[in-house]
Order: sequence, then C-alpha cells, then structure tokens
Amino acid sequence: MLSNSFQKNQNQYLILIGIFSVAIPVAVAVLLFLPQTGKLGDLDVSFLPHLNAVLNTATAFSLMLGFYFIKKGFIHYHRTAMFSAVGLSSLFLVSYVIYHYQAPHTSFGGQGIIRTVYFIILISHIILAAVIVPLVLLSIYFAISEQIDRHKKLVKWTFPIWLYVAVSGVVVYLMISPYYHS
Repeated sequence: MLSNSFQKNQNQYLILIGIFSVAIPVAVAVLLFLPQTGKLGDLDVSFLPHLNAVLNTATAFSLMLGFYFIKKGFIHYHRTAMFSAVGLSSLFLVSYVIYHYQAPHTSFGGQGIIRTVYFIILISHIILAAVIVPLVLLSIYFAISEQIDRHKKLVKWTFPIWLYVAVSGVVVYLMISPYYHS
C-alpha cells in the first residue's frame, strides 16, 4: 500500500505529466497555424532542420544503446543512455519550435508515389510524436519512482514508438531537405 505522502506526490507528478502531455503537442500544433517568418527579427534559422536531423539521429542511437544496456543488465549505462535520449529529444523540441516559429513553411515538391510515401511517413510521425510525450514522461516517472514493473510494461510501447518517431523524423528531413528555402 502506498503511503499518503507518496500518493499525494504521485498525483502531483501525474498531473504535471498530463499537463505537459497536452501542452507540448498543442504548442507545436499552434505553430502550424501561425503566419510564419521573421517573428524573431533577422535571426537565421536555416541550419536548424539539419541540426534537428542530427538530434533525431543521436536520439535513435541513444535509444538503441539504452535497449542494449538494459538487455545486458547494465542499469547505470541504460539510465545514462535514456537520459541522453530525453535530453536530445528536448533539444530537438526547442530547436523545432524555434525553426517553425521563425522560418517560412516548406512544401514537399515530390510527385507520384514518393509524395504518398512522404505523407504516410509524415502523418504517422506527427501522430506518434504527440503520443510519445506522455509515454516517455510516464516511463521516466515509473523508473525514477522505482515502479519497475510498471516501467517495464510501459516501455514495451514507449521504446518502439519513440525509436520510430526519431528515425522517421530523419527520413522526413531527408525527403523534404531538397525543398528547403535557401
């Protein structure tokens, strides 16, 4: 049975996780509807999509390392890899928001089947990027609060979805990068 103080703290953390789980996707969605360009003056953000691809790639590697380390029983290394993935994903989010707040919208210029493939990957990436926020936050919370059974159950979903989001983000970047404004 959980103590009253732990239950109260747990409820507070779960409320915070719920707030972030809604606020982050909503903030990103709002960016899609704001008129773009120049809100931050002459700040050149043209390098940020490239940085975002690097951050997503590094996140994917951190996730795979974390998976490897936990399978080998190296819990300390697993934690380091997973906190690295969280940090890299957080940097990505900040960079993504700055870029989309400042830069003009880029349209995919491919035609035919490649256009369909692009939009399938993009739409699945966007939906799962929103879904992954609460999964990651809850996975971290369960690990930190030593609710390891709950952590293990949840990361069976969190890991593959998060890895897909990181990798598909790079794929989307590679597909749209020829159409970025210079």
